[in-house]
Amino acid sequence: MTAYIILDIEVTDPVNYEGYKALAAPTVAQYGGKYIVRGGQAETLEGDWSPSRLVVIQFESAERAKAWINSPEYSQARALRHKYAHSKAVVVEGV
Repeated sequence: MTAYIILDIEVTDPVNYEGYKALAAPTVAQYGGKYIVRGGQAETLEGDWSPSRLVVIQFESAERAKAWINSPEYSQARALRHKYAHSKAVVVEGV
């Protein structure tokens, strides 16, 4: 079943965060992922959620999504994301 990793990212160092983006994209593709949303304008319609930067990545399954985020190929990029941003991530199965 298709699954999505959804990240809510507050970038604290935009200049160095560019290095993260450059490293992350090839690993997403390597694991069969596809960016659905990558930092577009977000508008709150209900509640008090005010995300800074939303990223949605589609994978063929939750297992594949988790394999990517925990992969050795993504580990260097992930370390940069943790260094230059505060983020929250979930994986959710689609329909």
